[in-house]
Amino acid sequence: MREPRRPLLPHLHLLLLLLSLLSSSAAAPGAGAGASPRTSGGGVARSIADMAWPTKCTWLPWPTCGKSHSYTLDTKEAVSAKDVSRKEPISGVIALKASMKYFDADFFNDSKLREMEDGAKEFNVPAFRDNRKLVALENGGLHNPSALVFKSSWSDESKISENKSFQYPHTSSVHRPSKDEDIAFMSIIELGELIRTKQVTSRELTAVFLRRLKRYGPIIESVITITDDLAYKQAKEADDLLEQGKYLGPLHGIPYGLKDIIAVPEYKTTWGSRTFENQILDVQASVYKRLKSTGAVLVAKLVTGSLAYDDIWFGGRTRNPWNIEEFSTGSSAGPAASTSAGSETAGSITYPAARCGVTALRPTFGTVARTGIMSISESLDAGDPSSREVAIEDPFHVDIRQLTVGYLDSAEMEVVHVLSAKGVKLVPFKLNYTVQSVQSILNITMDVDMLAHFDNWQRERHDDDYEAQDQWPVELRRARLIPAVDYIQAQRARGKLIREVRESFTVDAFIGNVTDWELVCLGNLVGMPVAVVPTGLKSIKNPPEGGTRRRTTVTTGIYAPPDHDHVALALAMAYQSVTDHHKQRPPIDDLGPGDDIQR
Repeated sequence: MREPRRPLLPHLHLLLLLLSLLSSSAAAPGAGAGASPRTSGGGVARSIADMAWPTKCTWLPWPTCGKSHSYTLDTKEAVSAKDVSRKEPISGVIALKASMKYFDADFFNDSKLREMEDGAKEFNVPAFRDNRKLVALENGGLHNPSALVFKSSWSDESKISENKSFQYPHTSSVHRPSKDEDIAFMSIIELGELIRTKQVTSRELTAVFLRRLKRYGPIIESVITITDDLAYKQAKEADDLLEQGKYLGPLHGIPYGLKDIIAVPEYKTTWGSRTFENQILDVQASVYKRLKSTGAVLVAKLVTGSLAYDDIWFGGRTRNPWNIEEFSTGSSAGPAASTSAGSETAGSITYPAARCGVTALRPTFGTVARTGIMSISESLDAGDPSSREVAIEDPFHVDIRQLTVGYLDSAEMEVVHVLSAKGVKLVPFKLNYTVQSVQSILNITMDVDMLAHFDNWQRERHDDDYEAQDQWPVELRRARLIPAVDYIQAQRARGKLIREVRESFTVDAFIGNVTDWELVCLGNLVGMPVAVVPTGLKSIKNPPEGGTRRRTTVTTGIYAPPDHDHVALALAMAYQSVTDHHKQRPPIDDLGPGDDIQR
């Protein structure tokens, strides 16, 4: 049983009054609000005129009969232990009351706060610790997925029938170029035809790309691990199958790279972080497994920004092949700079694809399996391919002449004019929604989910070693202060946003700026697909000597409703069928005298 509180409050008032008078007499004459207060004999360093007089209670520790108890002091502005020079720690209630403002919940009285403190100690903290022991000792979110499921589909009718055939284009009259560089810039369909007709072997093709990776990888800092042995082994298997008359399809024998958050057995999966630089996971990512089954050849693990954030990693910072004085931006910097398979949670593929001038697809959320891929957010992460062109020709037999496509004010008008000439109906368009906090919804969702996946990493102080201290370390510390109830409120606001976007999506697709941050956040929260296509190049100002071919890329995004990826791809293919922006080659060899990059 607790000992009853004693009526010491009047004495406490007198004591504070005395201390106030002492500090007032010790202060310099005329000292006002802006003057530096003095202290005397450990008194409160304020005058009576400056001191807020009691209106509300706050309990302070008070020694009685050898025991420490908490008592209430009515002050408008709580007097801290430092103010009265006491050595006793501030009580839990005072600390809790002070902290509640950071949760936007400072409306509880002292008795309720005391009840909350006791309940947290007795129930919450033990439960937190039990749960962490079960699921949070391993970082990265590779195991024990959440039971909360996000479904991006708007209706079952939007799904493509699994029985519907996917027609790959039949390419004829493809001949092997004499130069390796020309081979490197051929489309996958063209390379596949060279392999199918045995004009080149997969081992020869693999050697071409490995040489380029070893030559240009250090220049643009895009490669973490080159998988020579595995690549030649898989290439030989592809060649042997072809000799046996077994052709697996257009990816048969084609070299590719993976963003280094995708696990491959027996090879490092570093997540771009010095903390995990030597990590080898006994996991085979679904993406890698699927690509291996098609006969594709893994030649490299490519750069991801540290823990899939931006383009800074433990080995440097990935550069833009079109202008190596620029950085690639986004965590899929390596895949975009090299073309391969990456991922996105919030702009991680769209931004690098736009900066590096490549074609990419952020698919409908949930289209690509995430097993074996480091997780930031289980309701946002999406696996994405990046390449030089779409090159799939009329996916699922989409008749683009039957489509109505909107265009935002930010759309590249060349795309609008080209698609219009192809028979597409183009109309001005604007998404209408009342949710004002699109970015904050994404930040709350992403940061809390990420912290859950890297809880142990933070607790072990590895954030002190993070490559960019103004990125994940700051965001994940702040995420500790996001209450569970407000995380759920953010998900409810997300649901409202999705409903409003769905209601205003009155076209089959729309065209807009792929790097508009509001649109990036909205697209990921809704789970909608976007095809990124290069639409031109601009000269840079004041290019360095020897770097006159450097350019700034221009891109646009073609957005479609969830599960309508085929529509976005069909429109992108139609645009690229009569333009050649995607066929331009970046001037990686143009190094100016001021460039500090060594080959």
